[in-house]
Amino acid sequence: MHIFVRILNWVILVFGINSPYILRDAPTLVKIGVWAVLLLYFLVVNIFPTWKKYPNWRLKILGDGAELILAFWVTCAATIPFAVLLIREIIANWGSGWYNQVFPVTCGIVIIAAEAVIFWNGILRVYATSVQLRIKHRVLGLVFGFIFPVNLVMLMIIYIKTRNEAIFETEKILLDKSRQDDKICATKYPILLVHGVFFRDSRLLNYWGRIPAALKTNGAELYYGDQQSALSVEDSAKELAKRIEQIVAETGCGKLNIIAHSKGGLDSRYAISKLDCGKYVASLTTINTPHRGCLFAEYLLGACKPKLKEFVEKAYNKVFYVLGDASPDFMSAVKCLTNSYCEEFNKEVIDDPEVMYQSFGSKATNRRSGHFPLNISYPVVKKYDGDNDGLVALSSAPWGEKFTPLIPKSKHGITHADMIDLNRANIKGFDVREFYVQLVSELKERGF
Repeated sequence: MHIFVRILNWVILVFGINSPYILRDAPTLVKIGVWAVLLLYFLVVNIFPTWKKYPNWRLKILGDGAELILAFWVTCAATIPFAVLLIREIIANWGSGWYNQVFPVTCGIVIIAAEAVIFWNGILRVYATSVQLRIKHRVLGLVFGFIFPVNLVMLMIIYIKTRNEAIFETEKILLDKSRQDDKICATKYPILLVHGVFFRDSRLLNYWGRIPAALKTNGAELYYGDQQSALSVEDSAKELAKRIEQIVAETGCGKLNIIAHSKGGLDSRYAISKLDCGKYVASLTTINTPHRGCLFAEYLLGACKPKLKEFVEKAYNKVFYVLGDASPDFMSAVKCLTNSYCEEFNKEVIDDPEVMYQSFGSKATNRRSGHFPLNISYPVVKKYDGDNDGLVALSSAPWGEKFTPLIPKSKHGITHADMIDLNRANIKGFDVREFYVQLVSELKERGF
């Protein structure tokens, strides 16, 4: 029924846009009546493109914008034959007097104005509200907006992305509402999210994307490691240990469930085993952590000239000192990611038998899977370490009693950044927010 109504809307829109030409021989009163009705309908459709219910205003504006873009695409394509007729009539009547050009010119103005209203109404809505529409799509949409027929192709791409986003986000909200009372993420012990290297948890950019909101919606109690962006594992672990002790003391929770990404997994293991934090940790789940290091990092340290390494180190440390790090140490952090360091690390840092360890790892499918700089690093890591997520080899990620590889069937794959929702991308075949919800839900079921 919904499809039938949509098709009817398109037919009426097409007729309305071309009514000046279609009704040219009709009586004046008929023209005025038809035009008035169609004008009213046209305004209503532009204000309320669909009557579909959405869970919030952002998705309502986004979904309606996508429908308007589709309406523009269809009506624009359907108007082409009429535009050709109008042009032919203008050419045929050329030189016969200006009064013979009034009607076809007026029709052309009506068509252009109507299409412009539909287009700008739709495009402004999706540009203002879409999260999945990337900068490149927005720029290409503007660049090719007046180049036929490329503009229609770009509009269809924009329509598909924004419509899918509206549908997907609506389904997620409805899913969370349906299980809200179950609080499936309300674990016995709070969750501590520990970030990886070269980022902070919530300074300037939220490291964990939309994940924390999804976990809290389903009942999780969350805290952050908040260690500096770049330090050696030993120094990061000291900051993390203080943070763990602080949370336990302030909340009286007794223990924590740690979920750590990338180098954060090494920091957490060291804090548990070497800094007496095992008594405060119920479980450690590592996400794409280089437990066996990265041959790629080893190669970079050996291949880069000393002056270049010194320049990069000073530049990074200076920038992140300004951004809030007390004592950033870029080079020490990189050295801790090498294969040789992790080999010695694993010999000395022994797992606490009272803590449950588990791990996850993902892989990208090609260099196009990730954004800069992962699209550049992927083929290099592939050469040295094999299947990887753009930084960490899949073979380096396993640790603990259970390792789960995440390899979706889609062409995209899952990158290092995708695992923390850094790009806020909805990946076909992998819902990162639901992944964390189910991960924490399993911890709850196991009594953690």
